[in-house]
Amino acid sequence: MVSSDQRRRQLAREKFERQQQRRAAAQRKTRQRTAVIGAVVAVVVAAGATAFATGAFDSDGKKKTADAAPSPSASKSEAPEPAMSIDKAAKYTFTLKTNQGDIALAMDAKKTPHTVNSFKSLADKGFFNNTKCHRLTTSGIYVLQCGDPKGDGTGGPGYTIPDENLTAYGKAGADGTVTYPAGTVAMANTGAAHTGGSQFFLVYKDSKLPPTYTPFGTIDAAGLKTVKDVGKAGVTGGAADGAPKKAVTISKATVTKS
Repeated sequence: MVSSDQRRRQLAREKFERQQQRRAAAQRKTRQRTAVIGAVVAVVVAAGATAFATGAFDSDGKKKTADAAPSPSASKSEAPEPAMSIDKAAKYTFTLKTNQGDIALAMDAKKTPHTVNSFKSLADKGFFNNTKCHRLTTSGIYVLQCGDPKGDGTGGPGYTIPDENLTAYGKAGADGTVTYPAGTVAMANTGAAHTGGSQFFLVYKDSKLPPTYTPFGTIDAAGLKTVKDVGKAGVTGGAADGAPKKAVTISKATVTKS
């Protein structure tokens, strides 16, 4: 016959074991989540807060560690996105004239009409002219981020656009990521859905990221070589994430219909 004291001790022991199991499971999830975030923290756009939080930049648009993901863009939409005016069946080229050489990006209007339409609208207004690519990441992920009129990771067009084409590279693996191939052009965001603005990143080496960044085009061979050269030169100060040592300034950006 089990006494009441023995029963209480047994119940307490079982409760403790359950707590330990839950704690261990939580720690495993935290480690997995941290690994994903670490691999991503270089592609988000900072919009006045810590935009790099789940794969983005911090509040000043620069990541504090070598692990990175694109940085964020304006997290708050202040105006509607431009009215649709492109031909969704046509091909468009986004050409960046930079001090390091021209970079031509073939955009997929059929799969990413909102993104292409927004970039054409912005380029037609000269939005990207005389702006710099403010962030380079050389560890974990390999991207050059551009499109911020402020040049510090916090700027945007004053509106946001919806995510598109997120299944382009298949389903995420066990680590929560897919491979964005070298030559990919994708949208930065705040880490939340549908928060893309004007900031985008150029992938110069295969990079594993969560499939939450709209891939909307590809870099031409000459442009990819230019970006690779920027990546090879590294980050100012020798860090793995920050302003590129080989500064990239966009003197003019145009979007043309093929």
